[in-house]
Amino acid sequence: MSTNIDSELNEWLEMLRSPEVSDRLVAVKTLQHLGDEAAIDALIVALQDESTAVQKIAVTALWEIANPVAVPSLLPCLASPDAEIRSEALSALGELISSEDLLLLLDALQQPDINLQLNVLILLRKIHDAQSLPAVLSFFNSEHPQLREAAVTTLSYLNQVQICPPALSLIRDRDEYVRRAAALTLGHLADAEIVDLLGNALNNDTDWQVRRNAAKSLALHADAKIIPNVLIAVKDEHWQVRKFAIQVLQKIPDIQSLPALIEALTDEYSDVRKDAAIALGNLGKTEALNALKQALDDPDREVSIYAQKAIQKIGEGTRT
Repeated sequence: MSTNIDSELNEWLEMLRSPEVSDRLVAVKTLQHLGDEAAIDALIVALQDESTAVQKIAVTALWEIANPVAVPSLLPCLASPDAEIRSEALSALGELISSEDLLLLLDALQQPDINLQLNVLILLRKIHDAQSLPAVLSFFNSEHPQLREAAVTTLSYLNQVQICPPALSLIRDRDEYVRRAAALTLGHLADAEIVDLLGNALNNDTDWQVRRNAAKSLALHADAKIIPNVLIAVKDEHWQVRKFAIQVLQKIPDIQSLPALIEALTDEYSDVRKDAAIALGNLGKTEALNALKQALDDPDREVSIYAQKAIQKIGEGTRT
């Protein structure tokens, strides 16, 4: 039986060397279906096939066989001019790489191909190794905004990196995508200036997604000194900024937020009203009870549920 299988495998391996693209396509599809590790070497060769269709199936086949020996050969596919091949190779490598491949990835970052660099920065997020920090930092000044964005995002995945002054300036980057990524990453760092930088972005950035992401990070820092900035953001023109600003107030209950939270119970967006009810429950002030009782009739059932929970929470607090 084994002899027959080996004979069949050799037949498809031979066909993979055919001058006809149609033959090679049939062969590579069959080898993918068989999933035999004995085909790895031939599939690696097929990664360089003149047909992008053959290349893509070879990437998928190596992914499914799942032997890390293919990692060095799959890495160059991240620089393919074909977007589908790059995407498939990134997915494959995302499952195949390990910490043992760190030096290989760092070497690949030195190659001057933007697609390769971008995808390797993404892969470094899986390894989480702070040894890659110098290489990641080198992209903060890249002329390509997509590389600056990828690098500052990757920074947030690196273990034990808490202080990173070079990252701070990216919250003021000229590209909004970079600023969005930086605003999220600053939520995971502990530089002394971060809360002030995020507060400034929350109130002054022209991009609503940057303002929203700044609010998300401020909720992680939960520093009471930022409350005045957050109260301004509770009236932001975009509902997502208002929603996440209120989530900051959930983390740092303060009496000065009471009027703004009561007003937010009548926001046009139910997500904002729901978070306002939660924040008022956390604040625990009886002055919010009338507004919360009115919210029991909110047309959105979730809002009325959280208003009821807030009322109960305030009641329990007054009895203790």
